[in-house]
Amino acid sequence: MSGRADSGTGGAIRPEAAVPGDDLQVFLKALTSGTRQKLFAHFINGEELTVGEVAERAGLGPSTTSEHLAVLRRGGLLQSTRSGKLVRYRADREGIAELLGQLQAYLLVPSEPPDPPLRQG
Repeated sequence: MSGRADSGTGGAIRPEAAVPGDDLQVFLKALTSGTRQKLFAHFINGEELTVGEVAERAGLGPSTTSEHLAVLRRGGLLQSTRSGKLVRYRADREGIAELLGQLQAYLLVPSEPPDPPLRQG
């Protein structure tokens, strides 16, 4: 834990900001992998790609690529559509915007100053 976490608040954690929601946690987990970040970069220009196309571009096996794309989809970063056996992935811009809004709200929750200690005497 860094020294900045306390910053003079007596170590108190704001209960309303203690834990982000499940969707936000899955979103953040999807972004923790450098490999997933690199895979997601293939979608930033609005392209729709299959697992095979992403695997070829990334130099990964289809199975590994499929697993990573599934995590990105569950995390709200990608959408998928199935046409027969073919699954196409694309960036979920609306989902990303919503989750970024949740992250911003979580990080910027206004804090109330703590009550001053009671004095005896």
